[in-house]
Amino acid sequence: MSNELKYAVFGAGSWATAIVKMLCENLDEVGWYMRSASTKEHLLKEQHNPNYLSSVEFRTEQLILSNDINEIANYADVLIFAIPSAFMQSELEKITIDISNKTVVSAVKGIIPESGLLVGEHFHNVYNVSYNNIAVIAGPCHAEEVALERLSYLTISCADSKKAKAIAKNFSSNYIKTKISDDVIGTEYAVMLKNIYAIAAGIAHGLGYGDNFQSVLMSNAIREMKRFIKKMHKMKRNINNSAYLGDLLVTGYSTFSRNRMFGNMIGKGYTVKSAQMEMSMVAEGYYATKSAQLLNDKNDRKTKLPIINAVYEILYEGKDPKKTFEKLTDKLD
Repeated sequence: MSNELKYAVFGAGSWATAIVKMLCENLDEVGWYMRSASTKEHLLKEQHNPNYLSSVEFRTEQLILSNDINEIANYADVLIFAIPSAFMQSELEKITIDISNKTVVSAVKGIIPESGLLVGEHFHNVYNVSYNNIAVIAGPCHAEEVALERLSYLTISCADSKKAKAIAKNFSSNYIKTKISDDVIGTEYAVMLKNIYAIAAGIAHGLGYGDNFQSVLMSNAIREMKRFIKKMHKMKRNINNSAYLGDLLVTGYSTFSRNRMFGNMIGKGYTVKSAQMEMSMVAEGYYATKSAQLLNDKNDRKTKLPIINAVYEILYEGKDPKKTFEKLTDKLD
C-alpha cells in the first residue's frame, strides 16, 4: 500500500467528518459518501458539514463527494466505514459492485444487529473480503477534539502490518499520533463495549453517584471488558493499552461522549425513547448492549458481566435504574 491508493469515507456523522479531516491532511483527494444529497450540496457550497462538526472547513477540490454508494466504493481502494452500526445493513445492501479486493476499514463502534457479526466478520462473510484486508480504527479519540486539533491518538489494527502502517501514516499529523496492532477482533470488541460502560457511567452520574463510585465502576469495567474479549478471542494483549483502557476512560468520562450523555438522561428519569428523541446523535452503546448480552447468552459458560447485565436490564427490560444500580454496587469491588 502507498499514498497512491485512493481512500474513501462512508458516513456523514461527526466521526466520519473527523476522519475526512484527518485524511485531508495527507492526501490530495478523499472520496466521501453521504446518503443525503442536500448535505452534499451544502458542503460543496459552504465548505462544511451542516449537521456535524460544522466548524471544520474543507477545501472542496480535495473531495470526491457523492450520495451514490457504488460510485464511491468503485472510486476507492481503501473503504472506511463510519456509519452507525444500526444503519450499516441498510446502507451496505445498496452496494452492488464487487468489493472483495478492497481494503475495508471499520470505524463503526458496534456489531451489525441483523447478522450479529463484528463489522470485519460481516465483510468477510458477506462480501468475501480477506481478513488481511480488514482493519479497525480505535481511539481514544473524540471527533470533537479532532475538529479542535487537540492532540489525539489512534490505533490501527490489521493482520497485515504493512497495511496497518500505511493506513496509520495517512492518519498521522501534528495533532494525531498513531500506532498499529494485530488484535483486530479484540479492538473491534473493545470499541463496542466501551460505549456500554459509558452508558453505565452516565446512568451513575444521573443517579447522583460521585467520582469515587465512578472510579470503581471504570476499574471493574476494564476487567469485565478483558473477560469478555478473552472469551471471544483469546490472544496475548495488554488490556491497559490505550486502544482498550484509554478509549474506555475517555468515553466514560468525557463531556463529548454521547453514550455517557444518553446514560445520564436515563439516570435522571428519561425513558429510553425520550432520551433517544432528545439526542441528535446516535448512542451506539444502546445497540451494543443488546449485542453483547446476546453474544454472552450464546456461550455455554457465560462470562461474569454485572455491568453489561445491569445496563441491559435498564434499557431493554425496563428495570428501575436506581434499584438496579443499588444491586450492582454490591457486585463491584
